[in-house]
Amino acid sequence: MYAYIDGKLVFKSPAYVVIDANGVGYHINISLNTYSLLGDAERCKLFTWLHVKEDAHTLYGFADEGERRLFLHLISISGIGPNTGRMMLSSITPLEIQTAIINGNVSLIQRIKGIGPKSAQRVILELQDKLRKEGSETLNTAPVAASVKDEALAALVMLGFARNAAEKVLDQELNKNGGTVTVEQLIKFALKSL
Repeated sequence: MYAYIDGKLVFKSPAYVVIDANGVGYHINISLNTYSLLGDAERCKLFTWLHVKEDAHTLYGFADEGERRLFLHLISISGIGPNTGRMMLSSITPLEIQTAIINGNVSLIQRIKGIGPKSAQRVILELQDKLRKEGSETLNTAPVAASVKDEALAALVMLGFARNAAEKVLDQELNKNGGTVTVEQLIKFALKSL
């Protein structure tokens, strides 16, 4: 819902910050990693994620897009919620977490409070390939702009079409048109074929 919040840093503690953005104070939970990166800045920009539950809407903030992306990977694992994900990012740096997952270092992940041997193995099993494909440079960079094909494929999958079938049709359409079509044109062509 909120991609980021940029404003005046009104209050900062190791657990959360309050950012005043155009007269609205946002209470944002942060990791120790983000806390240390904020330094003494009077103004800051945090990349955010909103956790919605029956009884609360909780904002989590991250110093950069890479940390947020790693957090979202971590909480996608069964048994790891937002608070545990934040604890993981507070215990060791995002780069150390990613390196430990890629290298299969169960003992390092298991040392994090709240993570037992089974959870550590599950984290490695489910995220090792994803993080290996992304590479460590993704921790410091914003997402790369998607290609026309990627955007069209994401839209078709969101509309309920099977990924493999949609990808096949998109490849055919791109070959027919020499790759010079807009996302909208590509989706329209694909919808006729699917």
